[in-house]
Amino acid sequence: MRSSSCKNLGRAIKAVHLHLIRVGTTGSLYHRRIQSTHLSSSSSSSHHLLMADLKSTFLDVYSTLKSELLHDPSFEFTDESRLWVEKMLDYNVPGGKLNRGLSVVDSFKLLKEGKELTEEEIFLSCALGWCIEWLQAYFLVLDDIMDNSVTRRGQPCWFRVPKVGMVAINDGILLRNHIHRILKKHFRGKPFYVDLVDLFNEVEFQTACGQMIDLITTFEGEKDLGKYSLPIHRRIVQYKTAYYSFYLPVACALLMAGENLENHEDVKNVLVDMGIYFQVQDDYLDCFADPETLGKIGTDIEDFKCSWLVVKALERCSKEQTEILYENYGKPDPSNVAKVKELYKELDLEGVFKEYESKSYEKLIGVIEGHQSKAIQAVLKSFLAKIYKRQK
Repeated sequence: MRSSSCKNLGRAIKAVHLHLIRVGTTGSLYHRRIQSTHLSSSSSSSHHLLMADLKSTFLDVYSTLKSELLHDPSFEFTDESRLWVEKMLDYNVPGGKLNRGLSVVDSFKLLKEGKELTEEEIFLSCALGWCIEWLQAYFLVLDDIMDNSVTRRGQPCWFRVPKVGMVAINDGILLRNHIHRILKKHFRGKPFYVDLVDLFNEVEFQTACGQMIDLITTFEGEKDLGKYSLPIHRRIVQYKTAYYSFYLPVACALLMAGENLENHEDVKNVLVDMGIYFQVQDDYLDCFADPETLGKIGTDIEDFKCSWLVVKALERCSKEQTEILYENYGKPDPSNVAKVKELYKELDLEGVFKEYESKSYEKLIGVIEGHQSKAIQAVLKSFLAKIYKRQK
């Protein structure tokens, strides 16, 4: 199965690369954004079919890794425990969009600058992508318990599934340990193995610290908008989201390509800035996007989130408007939410975001195009293009 999976994925990656060449990976992103609206429907359909095939084959690698974990010789599985772990994995790991994992494969291919990947390289880049998806699942399982959330990815949170409950805490720990079982099995003989283990440990630590900042910024029953500021927002986003969602996939690809991460601090900085922009955009869409287009109903206002929008509102509010914000923010009643949204419109936060978006893109494009490596430019531009795409 591993051999056929790799061959199918190899064909898909080759087609993806040809697609990237056709649409271009250099030049102004603003020009490409305009051009993209004029692509033919047949070209768009072909691209969607291509990505579906890539995702399908990526899932085959998941099946291989899952099978290995379910037969790990370090533990004597019973039928019951094996069935539990399999159900837990299938419920929590492959259910999302898989953007983080697939980004490892895309980034590694771009770093190879058109060279065909070997069967081993295809499998290993997929395996690293799945390690990130396992990390994401680990974070989400525990995060949902901490937030007492109800649903995740359109289904009940894992801890709310009958018979699971607080067993989910141990399942989260198990998910975390699976990452290092995969790394040990498939990368222990590689010269970058130690760097890879260090990378995952470092990013996990940074993300846990970001979660801590987020949790303690406003304790339940101590809602105080005075604690919110742009520096606080940036720190939460940088550590909780940017490192593992943006930097980690590229760092994995760089290590596989034989690069020393210490020589790419500039790449890390760009990706962190990109991750911060991504979250600002997410905060904006949570409030202003059509729920059908967004795929979910935004609840940042009700949940008293340290959103970029509320921070910008606090900066621009008059004394009377500040009182309205304090009286209504963080309350679940639709009338309170409506008052906050009306205040956001009065303050023209849509316009403030558009200006922020424009300046952020110009700054990021300038830094990216100033990088000496065309391959790294292509990787960074592919990430930036994905961020913009979700607003379309």
